[in-house]
Amino acid sequence: MDALGHVNNAVYQNYLEQAAVEHSEYLGLTLNVYQELGGVFVMRRVEIDYLRPAVAGDTLEVTTWLKDMRGTRALRRYEIRKHNQQNLLVTAEALWVWVDAKIMRPRPIPNVMLDKFLQIQHSDIGR
Repeated sequence: MDALGHVNNAVYQNYLEQAAVEHSEYLGLTLNVYQELGGVFVMRRVEIDYLRPAVAGDTLEVTTWLKDMRGTRALRRYEIRKHNQQNLLVTAEALWVWVDAKIMRPRPIPNVMLDKFLQIQHSDIGR
């Protein structure tokens, strides 16, 4: 919480990262799969718009989906709102880059990942 009793702005980035991890796991792309593929997504850039505050005791819903995915990059969108409410608290967009886990250099996103993420994107599940 910040001095005003609101969720601190920096905390929202943690929520975004966790939503991305859970989305990946939902698709079967677990930590073990990432290790087998020898890579990991790292957040390169994030843009967050804070629209309304959340306070202690609020239950938040984080929605995420892929806007674009090609080459080494995945562009992910987010919305955060209070549970069962329509008003947005936060909107965000993050650029994630697939990197080789050993040398931490960008590499093309493996086809198995593209297939999983794009399959769900085309069926409109998760949004």
